[in-house]
Amino acid sequence: MPKKPNAAFALSLSGAILMLISGWATFRWVREGMVAGWGGPWGSMMGGWHMMWGSLPWLGLLSGIVVLIGAILIYAKPEQSVGWGIVILIFSVLSLWGMGGFFIGAVLGIIGGALAISWQPQTTQ
Repeated sequence: MPKKPNAAFALSLSGAILMLISGWATFRWVREGMVAGWGGPWGSMMGGWHMMWGSLPWLGLLSGIVVLIGAILIYAKPEQSVGWGIVILIFSVLSLWGMGGFFIGAVLGIIGGALAISWQPQTTQ
């Protein structure tokens, strides 16, 4: 039975969860004007909906979803770990424009993606 890239899975999954939480939180803060000076949901010259596109919280959510799917597929199909590791690496870097899982989520995703790329399948006997 082949071993699975458990470390890559765990780090990528943790990063994805943090990306989803921070993307959702940023999206809510901007949408509801909960951050001081952002001018409420309709915004002003320096806030609101304008900031929603400037800070890209939707990119954090999208990156979290893609990294989550990649982490699950690394575990489910370890023979495809290189391809999914590249996807996780790319979207973890992109998540930095959307708050990056409070930054630590992006770091965990980058490390998890790198581990998935370097993982070599081994069989136990």
